[in-house]
Amino acid sequence: MALIALAADKGAPGVTTAAVALGAVWPRPVLVAECDQAGGDLVYRLPAAPSDSGRGGQEQDRDGGMLNPSRGLLSLAATARRGLRPEQVAEHCQRLVGGLDVLVGLTNAEQAQAMTWLWGPLGRAFAGLAPVDVIVDCGRLGAGTPLTDLLREADLVVLLTRATLEQVAHLRERVAALSEDLRGGPPLGVLVLADPRDFRGSIAEVDRIVAGARGRSPGDAGAEPAGPPPPTVTVLGGLALDPKGAALLSGSWGGRLDRSLLIRSAREVAADLVGRLQPAPAAPYGPAPGRPADSSPGVHGVPAGAGYAGEQVPAGGRGEKGDR
Repeated sequence: MALIALAADKGAPGVTTAAVALGAVWPRPVLVAECDQAGGDLVYRLPAAPSDSGRGGQEQDRDGGMLNPSRGLLSLAATARRGLRPEQVAEHCQRLVGGLDVLVGLTNAEQAQAMTWLWGPLGRAFAGLAPVDVIVDCGRLGAGTPLTDLLREADLVVLLTRATLEQVAHLRERVAALSEDLRGGPPLGVLVLADPRDFRGSIAEVDRIVAGARGRSPGDAGAEPAGPPPPTVTVLGGLALDPKGAALLSGSWGGRLDRSLLIRSAREVAADLVGRLQPAPAAPYGPAPGRPADSSPGVHGVPAGAGYAGEQVPAGGRGEKGDR
């Protein structure tokens, strides 16, 4: 199914929060995967759902417990040396309280340095994970990032930025670099983390500034170099800069979360992104990653069986850590 890679340039503002928010309201079966080379954050932020069967051989507290940092990308990489098939991914996924399935990232950057070979096969496995869409948190992208191999397998690469001069300047340079690195590859999208007080204005201003990094400015008739064409670049819209909503998302469940500016804007973005992607297959090929064959009871107002396909709102954060 569809593979959507989320990333940013310097500072990687809000990528993890955006990935979880979009996953929580995604209208199709979805998996959120942490592939940030600097290390993952979900283990420190969000609790695992209570386990009724100790999936993957890891018995958890019946009231929910901490995500297992050893079960995720690290354990998947250990098996991927012998080849990686899409169906293997499910064995290494965990479920958050609220129903969202995640592939927990690496613990630190040192682990990522030994896994540069993994990103291409992992991207192909994600892309073949029908009927599940995969939202990948790629964190910060720098020059020559090994994650380019994963990005080439994506259906859409989405870069996040705040509407500040310095962040948009860094974004523009990253768009220009990726336009060369991903020639003939997936389209690029830009998602603005925008102040609700000037939401549309911030998005419009970023669109204007990014135009110069699209290979040509509007109306420019300059010739393209030979070879595959550069990817198209589109400003997709925005997510509300909503500190309270972000805190609710990474903290305990509250009735206000589904009405927060963050979640409301995430619903709009998720609907737009799904509309740009290929349609879901008519029938699934088996349980989605981390989901047992029989649906679990509804959680926090999510209807029974909604799980992946309904809104899946994480609950009960395990601590705070600066967002990547």
